[in-house]
Amino acid sequence: MGKLDGKVAILTGAGSGIARASALLFAREGAKVAIAEINAEAGRAAESEIRKAGGDALFIETDVTQEASVKAAIAATVAKFGRLDVLMNCAGGTLSEDVPVHEMDLAVWQRTIALNLLHPFLVCRYGIPHLIKAGGGTIVNVVSHVGLMGSARPAYAAAKGGIMSFTKTLAAQYVDYGIRANAVAPGSVPRARKGKDREGMLSAKPGLASRMRIVAQKLYPFSIGKPEDIAAVVLFLACDDSRMITGTTVAADGGRSSYIKMYAPEGVTLALLGDDAEV
Repeated sequence: MGKLDGKVAILTGAGSGIARASALLFAREGAKVAIAEINAEAGRAAESEIRKAGGDALFIETDVTQEASVKAAIAATVAKFGRLDVLMNCAGGTLSEDVPVHEMDLAVWQRTIALNLLHPFLVCRYGIPHLIKAGGGTIVNVVSHVGLMGSARPAYAAAKGGIMSFTKTLAAQYVDYGIRANAVAPGSVPRARKGKDREGMLSAKPGLASRMRIVAQKLYPFSIGKPEDIAAVVLFLACDDSRMITGTTVAADGGRSSYIKMYAPEGVTLALLGDDAEV
């Protein structure tokens, strides 16, 4: 018996990365999954992979920054599967133009907030009524360790910090409906490139982001992982194994937001530590 037998989940950004790994894991644990993804090719590929493995999946092309698109995705999920039990909000990201506040273009701020903070609000706005109708459910929001710490990327850090507060509010507002809400804050989860595995990425000639990951791995050896590592945490928060947990953020960042190493391995420059989470 799977941990999510009989459940229906919608996952945003599930064409790649953490959300795709979570969708595959959810399906293996018995859930029917809706893949809300703006990239049609990636979304269809994820849907196909789940179906070939014996799972039940539906791809819905979705722009999570647009209210009508999110509303339609929720409606399509319920029309296909008859109910909704789990909301996983993972779509997001940062822009290279996310620079110090006095230099930032307002459009960069607005785009970052829409993608990272407005999006989970919209999914919850239209998804929660169906969780209530189902007699309860779970919400899992994917944030970042930079939301716990602050960052050189102010729009991204503000959005992720906002999601954590939003998650606490959801937990308080919907506890009487049997709904739990939690967040997971990953450390670094590099996006694997074609022809390169995780180890290959870390050993290749590095740019700044790669150098920061190498430094972080030396100082915080548990801080760099694979999408499947975070998917395991997401599954835990989505299923009844975590029934006593709500309103919290699980820092799956190898300790980067919890402590500062008082020493560094030879050749490591502490100043290189930065924000390089993939969500």
